[in-house]
Amino acid sequence: MPVETHKETLGFQAEVSQLLNLMIHSLYSNKEIFLRELISNASDAIDRLRFAMQSDESLHESDAELEIHVSYDKAARTITVIDNGIGMARDEVVQQIGTIAKSGTREFLQALTGDQQRDANLIGQFGVGFYSAFVVADHVTLTTRKAGMAASEGARWESNGEGEYTLETVEKATRGTEVTLHLREEEDELLSGYRLRSIIRKYSDHITVPILMPVEKPEQEEEKEEKEEQSAQDERVNQASALWVRSKSQIPHEEYIEFYKHLAYDNAEPLAYLHSRMEGKQEYILLLYIPATAPYDLWNRERRHGVKLYVRRVFIMDGAEELIPGYLRFLRGVIDSNDLPLNVSREILQQNKLIEAIRSNTVKKVLSLLADLAKNEPEKYATFWKTFGSVLKEGMIEDFSNQEALAKLFRFSTTLSNADTQDISLETYVERMKEGQEKIYFINAESYTAAKDSPLLEIFKQKGVEVLVLSDPRVDYFFGSELHEFNEHPLQSVSHGAIDLSKIATPADAEEKPEEKEQASADEIQKLLDRLKDALKDSVKEVRVTTRLTTSPACLVVGEHDLDPQLLRLLKAAGQPVPSTRPILEINAQHGIVRKILHEQDEQRFADWASILYDQSVLSLGEQLENPARFVNRLNSLLSQLS
Repeated sequence: MPVETHKETLGFQAEVSQLLNLMIHSLYSNKEIFLRELISNASDAIDRLRFAMQSDESLHESDAELEIHVSYDKAARTITVIDNGIGMARDEVVQQIGTIAKSGTREFLQALTGDQQRDANLIGQFGVGFYSAFVVADHVTLTTRKAGMAASEGARWESNGEGEYTLETVEKATRGTEVTLHLREEEDELLSGYRLRSIIRKYSDHITVPILMPVEKPEQEEEKEEKEEQSAQDERVNQASALWVRSKSQIPHEEYIEFYKHLAYDNAEPLAYLHSRMEGKQEYILLLYIPATAPYDLWNRERRHGVKLYVRRVFIMDGAEELIPGYLRFLRGVIDSNDLPLNVSREILQQNKLIEAIRSNTVKKVLSLLADLAKNEPEKYATFWKTFGSVLKEGMIEDFSNQEALAKLFRFSTTLSNADTQDISLETYVERMKEGQEKIYFINAESYTAAKDSPLLEIFKQKGVEVLVLSDPRVDYFFGSELHEFNEHPLQSVSHGAIDLSKIATPADAEEKPEEKEQASADEIQKLLDRLKDALKDSVKEVRVTTRLTTSPACLVVGEHDLDPQLLRLLKAAGQPVPSTRPILEINAQHGIVRKILHEQDEQRFADWASILYDQSVLSLGEQLENPARFVNRLNSLLSQLS
């Protein structure tokens, strides 16, 4: 029965056209990646077919041997990659290849760096690998049929990569996809069995699907029989075995690294990896890697991430968050279970006790791996922390059961650091605590520089007490509220509650010389506090004498159980409802300005000085004033009266 071709010419979306141009002109020095990408797509199609066949056995269509075939034709100057995977329907071809919605093209274009080696690896990460065919080909033909559809419902896609493509319905007897590349004039060196085999073994040796190529004839025999039909006998080029099921003793380090590069589309070596087999009541295998560089979508928590779930070597799904918590989303690798059902769904994963056991054990092993890395290879751990430390900190909220192990892995900059490098552990901090110091102190600020100059640290500097500096707005605001103590030492924010460092001796060179001026009496100080409280009654809930300040006249702090000011700022910026709270004003009774207003009789002038002290304290926290002009006018007025 003749097939109605229904042929049409369609245009690529603008971003796809831009990508095609970049592929052709920018990645020429890494052109061999085209084969890696086409084979990877073919392998994914076969994995999806395997999964679909668990619920519909008819999809195998009497073709149960799942394979990828790679061949070349010197006379026609073509390279062909064929798979018998899930295939695509006509509308899926348009969705997957012609439009941006499925390709990730826009995100890829935004992430390009100009470094050809790095950009070549980005191709796989963004799912735009099919387009790499145009690096070596000036014309590409794709013929496909989805498993379970009639032979008459095949689809053929063709393009020269210049903005348009044709699509027609064709007859295709077998399911799957066939991609034929018509090579550019300068790419003849790819028309070699040796060259193609070397590329396959370099990039795709660990693909679990057999990759087949026609058996190569000796050169003399090939010349003698060049007009004869090529032998139909094929041979397997790759190992085609799941690396993770092999014994660790049988896998050289180099194979682990090559598998990672294939899995993560990352040309850099991972910082560390673990390969673990659990046997007994539950049987599963972990092969997990810690990358050295962050994936482009690290901060997209909704995106599926890099750990693949297999059941008895059958691929089930990507990025199962039920197996890996969000704060470990940087991991790449494989989890293969012998006990889960092959038709497992995300709903089943959410309710499965085996999954809970796998997740718990996986997290413990990864945290142990990181602890070993920190202890034995501190330079590598420093790279890890710089790249993924902010993500790991999310575990303080997500994973209370592993809070102690996580806390030991955290690194901080401190007030004793010369820069904002985060390299001090809590254990190191505790070892360096002053005699008489009972608490671990920290400060939240918008930057390391802002924290170092904060008036809230004046007494700590005088006493030589180290303070942790937390300046990452994405995660640090909840640090103190989630981690209450470490090694039996309570944690306290320098901006929360009262500070008592009286048990810690002040170094002799930091001792302040006693003032010769007459000291105010306790009654005078209390009267001043009451007047300030009355003048600022709408802005503060309490005014008290400070134990924090040595050189500044005043500062603002919050109650012991109030929300951190930085968190309040974030909530406001996000448009979230913020609880109505007022801060506490602390004054330095020894400061010249405070002494001046102690005996101020003019109530208006006193109220202006009170407002100045309050507004200055707001500014020192990095906050914005509600009415900056009023602050300036008040200040100018008071300064003019002093002259």
